[in-house]
Amino acid sequence: MGLPRRKNESDLSSVTAPPPVQKCNLSEACPDDSFAFRIRSGAANIVGPTVCFDGKIAMSHVLNNVGPGLNIVLVNGMSGVVEDTMNFNRNHKAEELVQYLKDIQPGKIVLAASFDDLAAKLTDESRELFAKLGSNLLKSLNSRDNWVFVGGTGSEHISAFEKLCPSDEKTNVYEGWPDIVELSSCYPRMETDADQP
Repeated sequence: MGLPRRKNESDLSSVTAPPPVQKCNLSEACPDDSFAFRIRSGAANIVGPTVCFDGKIAMSHVLNNVGPGLNIVLVNGMSGVVEDTMNFNRNHKAEELVQYLKDIQPGKIVLAASFDDLAAKLTDESRELFAKLGSNLLKSLNSRDNWVFVGGTGSEHISAFEKLCPSDEKTNVYEGWPDIVELSSCYPRMETDADQP
């Protein structure tokens, strides 16, 4: 004969497990033919951006691989493997960013986030190279604006994954700085040449 149940003891058979934590803390799991991502710009000139891809933090202040200016993560669009992380800060020449963007090979997913003041690092040519990756907002970025972007090489369309928060004295939430911007979603896995018709 079993022990009597305590008063108010819950029926363990009715207890449900908590929902699984999704990659990059998305609310739902991504389809098999896509990758989860979450990207957040820097906060003012104090806290650097964070980039999560396929459940792993690729760039963050804690990892000590972000810096003022432009922060970029390059990912293999088929396997989802992070292949490079790079920060272009005030010590880099504008030509170095242009060359880096030109050297990105086909089949790459590009995640980019601003920190501090990105506008000083950009030239018309670097803005145009990002447009070829699918950016539609970087062309209008000004001093102290916050920006995040996810796009890819070989893109013929404007990316759906881009946000810009302009710096405006009337709406800035930090002293002289706009609010952070954040994106999280599922980025489609890129096809290999053999998969394409």
